[in-house]
Amino acid sequence: MAPVFRTMTCGEVRPTHDGQHVILSGWVHRSRNLGSMVFIDLRDRYGITQVIFDPQYSPQDVYEQSKDLGNEFVVTIEGDVVMRQSPNAKIPTGLVEVRAQKLSVLSEAAVPPFPIADVTIEPHEELRLKYRYLDMRKGTIIPNLIIRHKTMQAARAALSEEGFTDVTTPVLSKATPEGSRDYLVPSRVHPGQFYALPQSPQMYKQLLMMGGLDRYFQIATCCRDEDLRADRQPEFHQIDIEMSFATREQLFPVAERVLQRVFRECRGVELKTPFRQVTYRECMDRFGSDKPDLRFAMELVNATDLAKKTSFSAFSEAISGQGEIRGLTLKGGASLSRKGIDEYQQLVAQLSFKGLAWLRLQDGVLQGSILKFIDTQDHAAWIERFAMADGDLSFILAGPKKRLLQALDQLRRRLAKDHNLIDTSRYEPLWVIDFPLFSWNEEEHRLESENHPFTSPHFDDIDFLEKDPLSVRSLGYDLVLNGYELSSGSQRIHDSRLQDRIFHLLGYTEEERLLRFGFFVEALTYGTPPHIGMALGLDRIVMILTGTENIRDVVAFPKNQRAVDLMTVAPSEVSREQLKELGIMLEI
Repeated sequence: MAPVFRTMTCGEVRPTHDGQHVILSGWVHRSRNLGSMVFIDLRDRYGITQVIFDPQYSPQDVYEQSKDLGNEFVVTIEGDVVMRQSPNAKIPTGLVEVRAQKLSVLSEAAVPPFPIADVTIEPHEELRLKYRYLDMRKGTIIPNLIIRHKTMQAARAALSEEGFTDVTTPVLSKATPEGSRDYLVPSRVHPGQFYALPQSPQMYKQLLMMGGLDRYFQIATCCRDEDLRADRQPEFHQIDIEMSFATREQLFPVAERVLQRVFRECRGVELKTPFRQVTYRECMDRFGSDKPDLRFAMELVNATDLAKKTSFSAFSEAISGQGEIRGLTLKGGASLSRKGIDEYQQLVAQLSFKGLAWLRLQDGVLQGSILKFIDTQDHAAWIERFAMADGDLSFILAGPKKRLLQALDQLRRRLAKDHNLIDTSRYEPLWVIDFPLFSWNEEEHRLESENHPFTSPHFDDIDFLEKDPLSVRSLGYDLVLNGYELSSGSQRIHDSRLQDRIFHLLGYTEEERLLRFGFFVEALTYGTPPHIGMALGLDRIVMILTGTENIRDVVAFPKNQRAVDLMTVAPSEVSREQLKELGIMLEI
C-alpha cells in the first residue's frame, strides 16, 4: 500500500480542525527539546504548524525518535489537532498545534551552509546563488516565482482573448546583428558552422506575419552575451507580440489591456488607461532619460541662456564647447548640509563632472556656490527659472548635452530615493514615442540603428533618409513603468525597397545583406502586410510586481554578475574529445 504523505498542508491547520486526525509532511524548521516534551515547527511551502511530542500522548518510541530530529530533516507526522495553550499570533496556524502519534523520517539533512529558519541572517549573494535550492526555502524566492506564474497566466489569457496565437519559434537560429553579442552554438554535423541562441524572435515573428498568422504572441526565452546589471540576465524572458494591418494606435490599447489584467490579478491594482505618451525628445529634455520615473516631479531645467550672463568660467567654457547648463530643484532641500551637498558632488564627479553648482532660497535670500558670479538684478530670473520657493535647493551642471542629461538623471533618481520622494504605492506607465531612427557610431564613423534595422522610419520623415538621416524619427516606442523600460517595439518595414534603403544607409554591402538577412529580404518581396510589434520584459514586470530591485530575485536559477551559474558551475570547460568532434581549437 502506497504511503500517505499528507492530508493537508502545514499552512492549512486551523481551529476548525480541532480534534481531527491529520497527516502533515515537510521540513523541520526549528526543534526545541524541553526535556519533558519536544516541540518542532514543521514547514512546507504553505506555512508552519507547531507539532508537540509529549510522552503523555505520543508513543515512547516516537517521543524518543523526535529528540534526534535536526533542522531541515524531511518528515511525515501523524496526530491530532488541538488548541494551543500559548497561541502564536505571528502565524496563521498559531492557535492550534498537532499532538504527534506517528513520526517517519523521510530524509535526513546535513547542516546547511546558512541558517534557513533565521530570516534576520542574510547570506552573501554568491552563497545564496550557489545553494539556490536552500535559498528558496528561506521563503522569499518562491512567492516571487508564484507571482511570475500568475503574470504569465494573466498575459496568456489576455492575449488569447485578443485573438493572438501562441507560437514557439526556434531556439537554434542564425547569428544576426541585434545590437548585442550572440551566444554561439557549434554544429557537429556542419563543422566550422554555428547556430546562435536568439536575442529575440524578431525576424521569425515578422515572418509569421508574412505567412498570414495576423496575430502572434509567445513567452520567449532570449539570450544576449552582454554585461549584466541588477535588472539584466544573460538569458531573459519576454512576452513577445506581433500583429498585422495595424499601427501603434491599435497595438497600444492591446498592450495596456494585457498589463491591466496582469496588475489586477497579481497585485489588485487597476492601471488607468490610456497610458500617457511623451516624445523621446521631450522625455530627455524634461527628465534626462528615456525611461523616467514619474512617481515624483523634479523635472530638469535648461538655464543656458541665463548662464551666458554670468561670469562663471565653467559655464562659459561649456557653452563655448557647444555644451549646456541644466539643473533641477529639490523642494525643501535648503536645509541640506554642506556635507550632504558634497555627497552629491561626489556622485557627479564619478560621472566625470568637475563640480556641481548649487543655489538655495532661504528666508527670501538667494545663496549658493555660484552666487558671486550672478548679477544681483538676475537673481529673480534664476529663482523663477528653477521655480524655487523659500526653502528649496537647486543643483546645476554644465557640460556636453548627452553626458549632462545622463548625470542629471542619476542625480534626480538619487535625490528622490534619499529624500523619500517616491510613492511606492503608485504605478506610472508611460509610452515614449518618436525615437531617432539612427544614431552615430563615433568609433566606426557610421550610422547604426537605434533599435534594429527592421524599424520603420516615421512616415513624415521618409524623404529625409538620405538628406539628413540623424534627424529622422522612427516609429519605434518604449513602454516605461516607474523608471524601468518594460517594452521596446516598433512599426516594421513592410516595403522591400524601403528596407533596402535602410540597409544601404547602415553600410551593409549586397553580400552582407544576403549573408545575414537573405531569407528575410527575399520574404519581403512576396507581399508583406504592414505589421507592428513589441516585447514586454517579463522579468522586469515581475520585479515591479514583487517590489524587488534585483532581477535575480524573480528568476528561479539566475546567473551572477559575471554570467556564471554558481550552482552548476557553468560555463565550464569541455573535454578535448568534444572540441575535436566539433572541429574547434582553442587559442586561449
